[in-house]
Amino acid sequence: MTDIRTTPIEADCFYHIYNRGINGENIFKSDQNYLFFLNKVSDFLIPVCNVYAYCLLPNHFHLLVKIKSDFELDSLVKVQNLDKATNATKIGLHSPQNIFSKQFARIFNSYSQAFNKENKRHGALIESPFKRKLITSDEYLINTIIYIHQNPQNHFLTPEFSKYIFSSYQTILSNSKTLLKREEVIELFDNRENFILSHKKDIELDCEF
Repeated sequence: MTDIRTTPIEADCFYHIYNRGINGENIFKSDQNYLFFLNKVSDFLIPVCNVYAYCLLPNHFHLLVKIKSDFELDSLVKVQNLDKATNATKIGLHSPQNIFSKQFARIFNSYSQAFNKENKRHGALIESPFKRKLITSDEYLINTIIYIHQNPQNHFLTPEFSKYIFSSYQTILSNSKTLLKREEVIELFDNRENFILSHKKDIELDCEF
């Protein structure tokens, strides 16, 4: 079985990405922390993947993403003047694995520096490398979305996960502007009503947190 820290990141694939603070320490202590992290996701991840669901909790987070195509990643590399060789997105430093990992590292570094400065701490904040699981079926994809949204309730942070503000559940049901793949998520569940209904069943995944 492939280790969840070394599962290859490949173009056009869905992944459940999750991680936590060092020694289980809290990595979010204020609303501003959560919002700053989401802004970094927007800045650094949206160029290389589509985000379908997320949930941020005090000491960990979950993301469901689909890595963009080789063509889109290749275009990104060229825009950033990184493409120095033929098929650069498919090999070496410019593989989907390394492009995505580099962007994720930029989130961690930027967020950790700001958090450490604010809280007068030093050293690593978030475990490395990040955990990831390849999504291998539509059923697994749907169940992962539900699991991510139910996470606050499962960790007893709220009696109703649907009211937790630092997850994508409310955004997917709203009409507010978003970078989430809202229409694609609803389509996975057939419609809005079934999205809500499907979230009423308990979902268990093989996930540490």
